[in-house]
Amino acid sequence: MSHRQFPARRAVLRGSVAASAALALSPALGQAPAFARSGRPDAPWGVQTGEVTHNSGLVWVRSDRPARMLVETSPTESFRNPRRWHGPLLGADTDFTGTARLRGLPPGERIHYRVTLSDPDDPRRSGAPVTGTFRTAPVRRRDGVRFVWSGDLAGQGWGINPGLGGYRIFDAMERLAPDFFLFSGDTIYADGPIAPTQELPDGTRWRNITTEEKSKVAETLAEFRGAFRYNLLDENLRRFNARVPSVVQWDDHEVRNNWYPGQRIADTDTRYTEKRVDVLAARARRAFGEYFPTSVPRPGAREGRMYRVLRQGPLLDVFVLDMRTHRNANSPGRQTVDPQGILGREQLDWLKRELARSRAVWKVIAADMPIGLVVPDTTEGRQHVEAVAQGDPGAPLGRELQIAELLRFVKHRRITGTVWLTADVHHTSAQHYRPERAAFGDFEPFWEFVSGPLNAGAFPAVALDGTFGPERVFVKAPTASNVSPAGGYQFFGQVDIDGDSAELTVRLREQDGTVLYTKRLVPGRVGQ
Repeated sequence: MSHRQFPARRAVLRGSVAASAALALSPALGQAPAFARSGRPDAPWGVQTGEVTHNSGLVWVRSDRPARMLVETSPTESFRNPRRWHGPLLGADTDFTGTARLRGLPPGERIHYRVTLSDPDDPRRSGAPVTGTFRTAPVRRRDGVRFVWSGDLAGQGWGINPGLGGYRIFDAMERLAPDFFLFSGDTIYADGPIAPTQELPDGTRWRNITTEEKSKVAETLAEFRGAFRYNLLDENLRRFNARVPSVVQWDDHEVRNNWYPGQRIADTDTRYTEKRVDVLAARARRAFGEYFPTSVPRPGAREGRMYRVLRQGPLLDVFVLDMRTHRNANSPGRQTVDPQGILGREQLDWLKRELARSRAVWKVIAADMPIGLVVPDTTEGRQHVEAVAQGDPGAPLGRELQIAELLRFVKHRRITGTVWLTADVHHTSAQHYRPERAAFGDFEPFWEFVSGPLNAGAFPAVALDGTFGPERVFVKAPTASNVSPAGGYQFFGQVDIDGDSAELTVRLREQDGTVLYTKRLVPGRVGQ
């Protein structure tokens, strides 16, 4: 039994966090900041925290005009004798967003924080504080860890529908009081416009909140920023952000469906006037770094790259992969030699090195794409491979060669406690990989869990590739394609690591929190 104390929902709701939940959805939320010198700076998009460790974390805010950012922290809601942290000057160069890094925090403790924005020329003219809370990672094993994960938000034209309560899944996740949320990619759909309505199979209409930036595919920096800003119109998400830190990775829809470096969009795709995907990706990455509390830098910078490891105490390290930036071009995936693969050589070497170095009981590999599920790329009539598996159940080919190298390394270095988590395919499932079933057998058994979407079209389960011997132990998916969130099939996963036994329990849950599948894993084993 874990000694960790989860805060009661009633306690979390009152006081400082309740102020954040009470933020009104004003018309300004969907508009560019106002520059009127009267009035006080406001933060109607709420606050977020991210990259929280045992002694540090990032706090994010967006102002409605130029402002200076001040963060105060306290162990209680009273904010008596708070610590103060001066954040950046928020201006047009970052779309009025800013992130402050908090250091020297106490480990394993609940931190209350509030963000105040003030006029750059008159500090006395400040807005109402916006408040939130988070828990730093523990340093004691007995405290335990809980987190949730999912991906795929506002996809296939299914946006914020006030009539159905908006992004309700975030409320279900928040009720579990997780230590953090692993956002497994497709955090926006830059290539998916949000129209005012969509027709449902029963003849009724799905009704979206809309904005100008989401009326077309994103090409300009302003349009990418608007795509990220769109999701913050949802009250459930803003409330969740104020209470649960995030660990965020990206996949393809932050830029464009199935993109890869060096790609050029076909002239026949008239939605895009900018045909160079690398240009779109640079703009998307900048907006990504502006709208999430993350250490990811601007394009071209080496430090703070997309792939990274987040250490969450003695029980858990989270290895956040970037399976998009360093990949080779999508192809049929039949190469017998493929040094670049889906990770790139530098990232693969980094992952092997960090896995070997990790002393955490559990090493969660946060992949933005699955391993043994066949994800096709049929863009512009191609029959290519979008993820790793290419459908040939024989010896590893193409991108499978990198995964084979990694799995072999884990086995021969006797690295214990590896678990793979992902989203991407718009259904939920659990796959168990065993060498006895595989064409490539030089690895130890492991589990891969899939969960999503958060609010997007749901799709049928895809085929498995037998190269690494997967068995689909559980799956829930629709039989039709692009089932709206009104039809269900919206999912998230939960992971608990017990502070006494160090057992890791995975639960796959539906949108309302109903548990669909549970798997308990024992610590200290190379294979599970």
